[in-house]
Amino acid sequence: MLVARNLSKEYRSGDNRLTVLRDVNFSIPQGALVAIVGPSGSGKTTLLGLLAGLDTPSTGQVILDGSDMTAMSEDQRAQLRGEKVGFVFQSFQLIATLTALENVQVPLELRGESGAGERARELLARVGLGDRLDHFPTQLSGGEQQRVAIARAFANAPRILFADEPTGNLDSDTGSRIIELLEALNRESRTTIIIVTHDHALAARAQRIIRLSDGRVISDSETERAA
Repeated sequence: MLVARNLSKEYRSGDNRLTVLRDVNFSIPQGALVAIVGPSGSGKTTLLGLLAGLDTPSTGQVILDGSDMTAMSEDQRAQLRGEKVGFVFQSFQLIATLTALENVQVPLELRGESGAGERARELLARVGLGDRLDHFPTQLSGGEQQRVAIARAFANAPRILFADEPTGNLDSDTGSRIIELLEALNRESRTTIIIVTHDHALAARAQRIIRLSDGRVISDSETERAA
């Protein structure tokens, strides 16, 4: 489903050069639930941006569902993301002036799909918010906002979901419920889920952990959950 091949990323400022990622290689099959972990500054968020086609590598390739994103234009990558990729962020990134229902409808309406309202209602019910459709983000708890964000991410039935610290702004109990929700959606939809996290409890629930340090993969192993 996803291949990182000899992936490196560096930034230049005048004569200075900062290498953030160095020769990263791995492949992730369809339906996997993978955690990317490592200390701050290890390159996790940079790697997630490259894997999702939000940025381009200095060297190497990212192949998503058979498509080499590093050979695409920005417009082509944006089209691929719209068709196959979902995102969940630590900060939720909901539109404050829209209700929960309207937030989930947005990606469906942008694609011109009929039945957007019905699909959005189904997804919000699936994440336990069927009775909060008309609430605005400020009227929802942090955990509820994250569940709206997850429903929105699944609106287009993505082949792959990228989550950047999805439990980072939540207390441990709420974070645990978000983890369980992601696990259930992974099982039921066979959506590949890749999570960047500092949350050890979340990482332990993944089937596989890719550990970064100083921009390099230092370990890549299946967890007991996958065994």
